[in-house]
Amino acid sequence: MAKSIIAIAGRSNVGKSTLLNRLTGRRLAVVADLPGTTRDRVIAPVTWQGKSMTLIDTGGYLADFSLQPAELPLQQKVTDQIERAISQADAIIFLVDGKEGIIAADEEIAEILRRTAKPVVLAVNKMDVRGSVNQVADFYRLGMGQPIPVSAYHNLGIDRLMETVTLLLPESSVESPSEKHDMRLAIVGKPNAGKSTLLNALCGEERAIVHEVPGTTRDSLDAVVRWGDREILLIDTAGIKRRGRVRRGVEYYSLLRALQAIDRCDVALLLLDATELATVQDMHIANYITEVGKGIVVVINKWDLVPAAQRKEVQRFILWRLRFLSYAPFLYVSAKRGSGLGKILSEAWDVWQQRQKRLSQRVIERAIKQSVDENQPVTRGTKRLRIIKAYQDEVNLATFVLSVNDPKLIYSSYQRYLEKRLRRKFGFHGAPLRLIFNKYKSKNREN
Repeated sequence: MAKSIIAIAGRSNVGKSTLLNRLTGRRLAVVADLPGTTRDRVIAPVTWQGKSMTLIDTGGYLADFSLQPAELPLQQKVTDQIERAISQADAIIFLVDGKEGIIAADEEIAEILRRTAKPVVLAVNKMDVRGSVNQVADFYRLGMGQPIPVSAYHNLGIDRLMETVTLLLPESSVESPSEKHDMRLAIVGKPNAGKSTLLNALCGEERAIVHEVPGTTRDSLDAVVRWGDREILLIDTAGIKRRGRVRRGVEYYSLLRALQAIDRCDVALLLLDATELATVQDMHIANYITEVGKGIVVVINKWDLVPAAQRKEVQRFILWRLRFLSYAPFLYVSAKRGSGLGKILSEAWDVWQQRQKRLSQRVIERAIKQSVDENQPVTRGTKRLRIIKAYQDEVNLATFVLSVNDPKLIYSSYQRYLEKRLRRKFGFHGAPLRLIFNKYKSKNREN
């Protein structure tokens, strides 16, 4: 199922990163009081009232006449990124600064947005002072429809903004019955890690073009592989580059296709280059996979290029670097030579089966009770955490919902402890577990 893409556009320092952080519920983008802090797009999965989407924070747009000559080349690159983000979006949040009012750069952006013919929602930010709402009427002059007053910092008007945006989004595309497969695998990783070579090796034919130049694959390629009596869809993607290096349009489109491929898959094969160890880029990709709750198999490619005397040391470093993926299988292969490939599909299938594991509420609650009995949670003052009810989410089976007396009594260390105990008891090999703590509401309690 393809997610809708929403771009947040606006001039510099209007609060785009603050809005992204508000919507994602965490500090994902760098926020500072200096104009132009965000130079590159930040892409994050967001769920709003049950609807999943991909949110893009663009770099701040500055009119050319406001810059010194030395700053123009960098700003042109930022402007190009904004326009490319807009071109790929299903809807756009045009964010302006209500305290400063309309300036020339706002009018220039409004003209760019009008030419795109994309749905646009005008949001007037920093409306956190009484009486300031009267200033919103001035923004009708931009010709972008009814402006919505918000304060991203103080969480004001965000519900109305997102309700308006979601009404403009297209219906999510669902695969037709003819496109159903037993499992869908996405091969993801940074450029030149060997994704196309691995696709060809698994297919047994030259399905994707393989070339020594990084970034040869520009689009996602689908290929169907028969594995025993099962039909597996392989999704090859363009190499995911670090955000700061995604500067040309074709590279950015490839990045979006890669993220959308992860959204489509059941299990992601995260392909690493053994000669480069595990880089920050690899961890960024891994984090995205876990954020959207997909199964993961880590495949270290080009293992034949690592000298035998160094392999144990390299292996230890990779496992340490990616220790947050300790629940996932790690395979060491050479796609070019065809060594170690026999385990990939079987491991991926096992992860897919683990991710679909369904448990009864009684079994889950018994396991939670045993875990609490063996390791009591820390008290806060005179209050102690009590877990009253526990069950699996009906849709996302790797998500456990725990009803407790007070969610504020949950410490991250105790949450990790419960997750480890659930894994030890039930497995979920290769599937990221998510624990959600809700306040218990008794049915006998009067409203």
